[in-house]
Amino acid sequence: MDATLTRSTMKNLTRYLGLAVKLLVFLLVLGFALKNSHSVTFNSYLDYVWQAPLIVMLGLAFMLGALMGVLALLPTVFRLRRELSRKPRVIEPDTVTQTTDMPVV
Repeated sequence: MDATLTRSTMKNLTRYLGLAVKLLVFLLVLGFALKNSHSVTFNSYLDYVWQAPLIVMLGLAFMLGALMGVLALLPTVFRLRRELSRKPRVIEPDTVTQTTDMPVV
């Protein structure tokens, strides 16, 4: 048996490592949520008051920040897509053969 790992073994190892990292992140967030379950008050304009657990407020703030980041990137993405669609497509061959003086082994 060869000492090198096969492609399928590496794929399975990567999949299990990814699952382990996801589980670790989930457990850390769950522990953070359980530690910060006390209620906080959000005071807004026009005397609007909302009470919710701290983890809910932090989660909403995170999601709002991620949404604002995506919205800030949209003009750049659309500009780049428009530039890419205007460029002519050049189809390159998949394999390029070059002649060399090296012997074939």
